[in-house]
Amino acid sequence: MSKIIWDVFISHASEDKEEVVFPLAELLLASGLKVWFDAGEIFLGDSLREKIDEGLSRSQFGVVVLSPNFFSKDWTKSELDGLFSREIGGEKVILPIWHNIGFSEIKERSPVIAGKLAASTSDGLGTVVKQILTAIQKTGR
Repeated sequence: MSKIIWDVFISHASEDKEEVVFPLAELLLASGLKVWFDAGEIFLGDSLREKIDEGLSRSQFGVVVLSPNFFSKDWTKSELDGLFSREIGGEKVILPIWHNIGFSEIKERSPVIAGKLAASTSDGLGTVVKQILTAIQKTGR
């Protein structure tokens, strides 16, 4: 496997970037984590697929911001597929975050991801960050 560079890869829909992703990334960075998110890693002329593949394969965890916007995009679903492929064999990779969405809607769109304990932005981003940090620490990686 490739050398790990980032602690977390943030998978999200672009519509959730301002409200959730930028503040979440800032809090995670302030907590000492190395964070991959598109605005900080993809620049003019870069191959989107290559950069995202690099982020997915070289991050320990995928923080997935699940929202109605997330499920309306093909690209985000492809990122989720990539993260699920890394979990084959039992390694915890996906750290789901629910944003403006509930269990029944998640279950309808992805029963597999609905089976994972998730954090919710309705509890505040500070709480979400604490849950992410705890999940990472508990894996011992």
